[in-house]
Formats: sequence, C-alpha cells, structure tokens
Amino acid sequence: MTQDEIYEMVRESDLGFLLGDNWMMQHEFEYLAKLVAAKEQDRCCAIVFAQCESDNVAQRTVDAIRGRT
Repeated sequence: MTQDEIYEMVRESDLGFLLGDNWMMQHEFEYLAKLVAAKEQDRCCAIVFAQCESDNVAQRTVDAIRGRT
C-alpha cells in the first residue's frame, strides 16, 4: 500500500481534517494502515493455504499476494 493510497483512504473516511500539516498524525495513519493491510494479507494467505490441495500452488499464490513474484 502506497502512502498516496493511505492518504486517499483517510480523505475518503472524512478524517482528512486530522492530517493537516501534522507530520506525526500522518505517520500514525500510515502505520495503522500498514498494520491493517498486513493483517488482511495474512487472512487472505491463510484462506489460500486452507483451500489449495497443493502446498506448492498455495505457496506460489501466497508469494504473489505478498508481492514476492
């Protein structure tokens, strides 16, 4: 997730007024967004491993989800 994507989500959520010129608040939003994205990514990867009959296929899919390909 890019910084621009994070800031766009903040603006869409009507929390953009909190950003302003406050660097610390921007950093905190970015940190939170990355934590949420990582948690969601982990859940997606767990579903892949649960649904795939082949660990090899599952691992290739998980690697793609995590951007390792």
